[in-house]
Amino acid sequence: MPAENASVAGNLDDDDYPAYTMGRAADVLGTTPAFLRAVGEAGLITPLRSEGGHRRYSRRQLRVAARARELVDQGTPVEAACRIVSLEDQLDDALRLNRDMRRELDEEPGRRAAEI
Repeated sequence: MPAENASVAGNLDDDDYPAYTMGRAADVLGTTPAFLRAVGEAGLITPLRSEGGHRRYSRRQLRVAARARELVDQGTPVEAACRIVSLEDQLDDALRLNRDMRRELDEEPGRRAAEI
């Protein structure tokens, strides 16, 4: 395999690699390009742009958009769905940070997170 192909192959495992065109991303999600534009305009995801200016999406972005689509399918307006998904992500980050900090405190000699 030539060296330039090796780096591209390595990107296939990268959740942040923008491998999907707008059309392919819409197909994978079972939605329309207009939905992807709407979640982009709402600030939920920001697709990368190819040299030609075309939108490209990563697997991580598709998972986020899929969650927004679930909410929209349940009757939530797109902008509200995007806000909900954003808040869910912030909550997950805060819970992860809290868990990590408690673990660090538990590992300190003479301190326990339960005491704090």
